[in-house]
Amino acid sequence: MGRMRENPRYNVISMRISDEEREALEMIMDTTKKSISDIMREAMELVKARATVSGSIQKAA
Repeated sequence: MGRMRENPRYNVISMRISDEEREALEMIMDTTKKSISDIMREAMELVKARATVSGSIQKAA
């Protein structure tokens, strides 16, 4: 049996991307030495932060 993880990841999400998007991802992977999964997690956090900021600005107006 494998070791128990503190934050296991069971969910898998797939998406279709163009050749150009794949090339861009590969360039980012080479530059940052990160996996596609790590890059996508970081991108999700950036979008979430942007949505939180723009959401709080709209509520205050």
